[in-house]
Amino acid sequence: MSKFRSLPNSFKYAWQGVFTALRREPNFRIHVIAGTTAAVFAAFLNFNVYEWLLLVYAISFVLILELFNTTLEAIVNLVSPEIKPQAKIAKDVSAAAVLIAAFISVLTAFCLFLPKIIVI
Repeated sequence: MSKFRSLPNSFKYAWQGVFTALRREPNFRIHVIAGTTAAVFAAFLNFNVYEWLLLVYAISFVLILELFNTTLEAIVNLVSPEIKPQAKIAKDVSAAAVLIAAFISVLTAFCLFLPKIIVI
């Protein structure tokens, strides 16, 4: 019985995490807006199922890494409130992962959108 009750709570806490990131993390909001914009254009351009899968994967990859980056930054700030070289490395490398994912996502978008736009 307790496992069943904890399942709804798990979803509730997960959504609270998403809304917290939306409220407190400007970069997460930017990625959500960019992903939503890409999805709207994809709908307008009648993406097929494989194009949708690639697009959703690229958007999700960036959002997930941004959430992990936010988590890591919060943990580092909790454990090491003062500035330390190791803390900076952890934060910078985590941010670099998001940056690389964002670049790959933009490259994916160009590969998906460009052929459709040129045809129009």
